[in-house]
Amino acid sequence: MRTRLVLSSARLLDPGSGTFLPETALAVSETGRIAALGDDREIRALAGPDTEVIDLGGAVLTAGLVDGHLHPVTGAELTHGLDLSRCTGLDEVRTALAGAVRELGRGDWLFGWGLDPNVFGDEPVGIAPFDTVLADAPAFLLLFDAHSALASRRALELAGVDGPRTFDQASAEVVCDAHGRPTGLLQEDAACELVERVAPRPTRTEQRERLAAALRAMAAAGLTGGHVMDANGDSLALLAELDEAGELPLRLRVAPWCQPGTDADGVRALIEQQGTGGALWRVNGVKLFMDGTIDNGTAWLERPDCHGESTHAFWPDPAAYTHIIGELHRAGVPTATHAIGDAAVRHALDAVEQAGRGVRHRIEHIETVPDDTLPRFAELGVLASMQPTHCCDFTRADHTDNWSRRLGEERAARAWRCRDLWDSGATVALGSDWPIAPFPPLGVMAGARHRRPTHDLTQPPHNPTQALTPLEALRAMTVNPAFAASEEHEAGRIAVGHRADLTVLGADPLSTPSTELADVPVVLTTVDGRVTHRSETV
Repeated sequence: MRTRLVLSSARLLDPGSGTFLPETALAVSETGRIAALGDDREIRALAGPDTEVIDLGGAVLTAGLVDGHLHPVTGAELTHGLDLSRCTGLDEVRTALAGAVRELGRGDWLFGWGLDPNVFGDEPVGIAPFDTVLADAPAFLLLFDAHSALASRRALELAGVDGPRTFDQASAEVVCDAHGRPTGLLQEDAACELVERVAPRPTRTEQRERLAAALRAMAAAGLTGGHVMDANGDSLALLAELDEAGELPLRLRVAPWCQPGTDADGVRALIEQQGTGGALWRVNGVKLFMDGTIDNGTAWLERPDCHGESTHAFWPDPAAYTHIIGELHRAGVPTATHAIGDAAVRHALDAVEQAGRGVRHRIEHIETVPDDTLPRFAELGVLASMQPTHCCDFTRADHTDNWSRRLGEERAARAWRCRDLWDSGATVALGSDWPIAPFPPLGVMAGARHRRPTHDLTQPPHNPTQALTPLEALRAMTVNPAFAASEEHEAGRIAVGHRADLTVLGADPLSTPSTELADVPVVLTTVDGRVTHRSETV
């Protein structure tokens, strides 16, 4: 069999055992699988005239890193606007907006993203602090959680939004003041879409170019794959185009959304869609929402937050969600449920328990849960998909942030219980939820270990007892995502017969201090034995 690729002079780190293998080289067959492991001499002997041979110079080669939760198509579009994620106060936001407004042409829209609600302090979140700066400019500013946005007065006018609305999504809302006038705050997708539908959209060419650039950056960061938690709009068509053109540098597992109001025909369509895809992407699973977010008061908590909010499920009738989980389960379709609040997580677990065993369902985010919830993940075989960098970057160790203040000390103290879930026997997979947080996987693993703000690692960690070990963090982005996708027989390890989805690093991720891990160079990335990123050092 023809050898596609030979990688030699490497330190082969198996994330399954956490040890370095005795071999120093591997060969990849024309089918994109690891065909042989051995020393440099015997593996180089397998190379043919067309084989790509790369001397890694002692770099560390491990199984390809996989992001357990990301939104590449949506992220490529949203992050094209004004980045507000580094703004820490209203004055900084106003300065950034003023600069962007000066660059607008007549009638142009201003798009922003990453706005942290903490910039408002004790003031209500709304567009009022920016009215003077935005003036007559139509603007749509996405908050960091991507579940809420601020629309300028002009944008609301163009969209015809002049009062409250009713939506199928129970937590969706056009937030209004005491006189029924919109404050500019739009909660959840259904409300945001009122404005988004009248805003200008990028061309298909622009969409494709932005997506391709984002995926190339992900490959350069060491990612070989991702679990994509949406298939909205042209997402699947764009992935298909890139795949057919040989321009898809990641292996993607896609879970289309199932929203409240989905009828039997809609569920049937989701089931029939399973397994469709191309060489490097495939529909496998369905994404559902059980609540919104704590920061905007749309999570589902067992007790209200400090504002009396976060008391309702995303589904007007949670029993309808439970019924659909059962339908998908009986069809063998794995589900991924967004559940942030304790009541949402509990209901999602109840739904899986009622459906039965045999399908690898998962819950996404799991930001705060009580002790009695922890063992149920292992008992029911539900995977815990978590994003520790959200804890690092959007909360504070002293609980003065918006998330913590809303929850109060008791619930804020059980933030992102990665350690407790792991120790309870749950399979924990890590991800970024990009564009909510940066996608570089080394940063995600580092955050799971140090739990400190990534922009200032001298700050104290938030609940450091919930940190993962270096090996656990590595497994949570290699072995465990493979298990979540029912691909443990062919992915997530360095073994003959496994896919040659590989990440090569300039240092050992297990011995590198957590505060230095994000800066470790990515030397090489391969998917199916094809190089998707190569640094100048090899």
